[in-house]
Amino acid sequence: MELKKTEVEEKVQQQHHHFHVLAVDDSLIDRKLLEKLLTISSCQVTCVESGDKALRYLGLLDHDLDPFSSSSFSSSQLSQHQEVKVNLIMTDFCMPGMSGYDLLKRLKGSYWKDIPVVVMSSENEPSRINIRCLEEGAEEFLLKPLQLSDVKKLEPRLQKSITRCASDQQIKEQQTTLGIGIGIAIDDEENSKLEESKNSVNNSSSSNNNNNNNNSLSKRKAATAEHCEERSRPKLKELQAGG
Repeated sequence: MELKKTEVEEKVQQQHHHFHVLAVDDSLIDRKLLEKLLTISSCQVTCVESGDKALRYLGLLDHDLDPFSSSSFSSSQLSQHQEVKVNLIMTDFCMPGMSGYDLLKRLKGSYWKDIPVVVMSSENEPSRINIRCLEEGAEEFLLKPLQLSDVKKLEPRLQKSITRCASDQQIKEQQTTLGIGIGIAIDDEENSKLEESKNSVNNSSSSNNNNNNNNSLSKRKAATAEHCEERSRPKLKELQAGG
């Protein structure tokens, strides 16, 4: 019985090891605490000290600086989005420069909108902050200082995020396979049309050659007949003179 329990715990721990959390907090002490709690929960953690650095890590900051971008997101940023795997973003609410609330709004307006965001705060009016953040799409609001029980409470959010990422990856693979299949079908169709065009040109050329040959033959026959007629005319005149 204990062996089965240990196996289950190891399986859960291995699964948690795939969780990647981006932690954003201007306080070094709070970042260290959050990193420790998440590491104890077997999560991979990336810590940054500002909203700007979080955006830069996620590949969002450069896009905002490019006013001449013709599309919503450049191919390089989409590529970076595919390479950087983040399952959860945890941000402090009150930070100098870009606040956690502003970061939340920026994230929900980007291609990271489906990644759950948890907002943390130690302010005296958590209910006001809680309502604002939840209205903007935050998954959870936590009071600081955090405890291990708070991190454990986030596990369903992490699991949901990983399931969504796996589903999105499967859809992308299916779309890629479908795109390759369509491309092959289009190539086959184009090759078939090209072959038909070549055959049509060859048939047309052959028909023209036959027509030319027939015309030449007709001309030769006409010339021969005319020549024969001219040769026969003197004899006829001679006969008439002799008579």
